[in-house]
Amino acid sequence: MRIVVVGAGAMGSIYGARLSQHNDVTLIDTNDELVKRINSSGIVLEEGGETHLFHPKAAKNVAGLCPVDLVILFTKALYSVSALENVKSVIGENTYLMTLQNGAGHEKILSRFTDVDHIVIGTTEDNGAVIDMGIVHHGGSGITNIGLLKDGSSSFLEEIKDSFNASGFDVRIHRNIQQLIWDKLMTNVSLSALTAVLQCDMSYISENDYATAICKELIREAVDVALAMGLSFDLEKVTEKVLSTSRNNKGGYTSIMMDIKNGRRSEVDTITGALVSKAHELGISVSYHEMVLSLIHALEGKRR
Repeated sequence: MRIVVVGAGAMGSIYGARLSQHNDVTLIDTNDELVKRINSSGIVLEEGGETHLFHPKAAKNVAGLCPVDLVILFTKALYSVSALENVKSVIGENTYLMTLQNGAGHEKILSRFTDVDHIVIGTTEDNGAVIDMGIVHHGGSGITNIGLLKDGSSSFLEEIKDSFNASGFDVRIHRNIQQLIWDKLMTNVSLSALTAVLQCDMSYISENDYATAICKELIREAVDVALAMGLSFDLEKVTEKVLSTSRNNKGGYTSIMMDIKNGRRSEVDTITGALVSKAHELGISVSYHEMVLSLIHALEGKRR
C-alpha cells in the first residue's frame, strides 16, 4: 500500500515507522532537520525495553509523488487544513483520508479534500512521546478503531486492517465509529477540559467537591448531545468512568492542561468546540461547555 503520513510527531512516527515494514510510506513534516534525520538515520522506537530501527521515507512536501492509496493525518488539529493543503496533490479520486486525531468533527475538514465515501475516522489507544529527534518512546499499545464516515462497510477497510495488523497494530472495524469517538470525547470534554481551566492534575477533579460538581454538569450536557445524535450512553456509567479516571491519575496531567500551562494554543476547538458546534446544530443547551470553551480561549491569550 502507498501511504503518506502527515506529521512526524510521536504518533505519526510510530505509525509511519511500523507501517514502513510492509508498505511504501512517506512521512511529511515541515521540520527540515527532522526530515533529514529520518532519511539519514531512520526512526528509532523504544518499545518494551527494546529499541527498533525503521526506515520510512520523509519529505517536507509531496512534490514528485503520485496519488497514494491512503493519507493518514497526525498533525495537531490546529494545523489540519494547512497540512492537507500541503499534500493535496497526492489525494486522488481513489485515495482514502484517515484521521486518528483526538477530539471530534475532523470530518468537516477532511470533506473539503475528498468525498465522504473516502473518509476514514477512528481512535487509537497507542501512545508515545518524542525522546529526541528521530527517537520516540512507544509507551503503550492498544486497539486502533476505524470506520467510514458514512456508515457501512468497505473492502478498503479490510485492506487497512490487514496491512496495519501485519505491522504490529490491532485494528478493529466498526460500522458506527462515532459511538467510539464520542465515548473517548466524554472524558476529554469534561475531565481534560476542566483540568485546563483549573490548571490542575486529573485527580483534583474527583477530590474537590466544586470541581466534581462542574465535571458532572459537563458530562450531563455531553450525554444529552450524544443521545440526540442517536448514540447510546448511560449518564451514570459515563460519570463513574470519568471520575474513576480522575481518581486513578494522581499527578497525571492532560495534554490540553499542559498546552495552556506552556503558552501553546490547544486543540479545544476539536474537543469542547466540536461538542458545542454539534449542540447548536441540534438545538441543545450546553452552557457549561460554552463557558469552558470561552475560558480556555481566554487562557490561551493570557499565556501568550
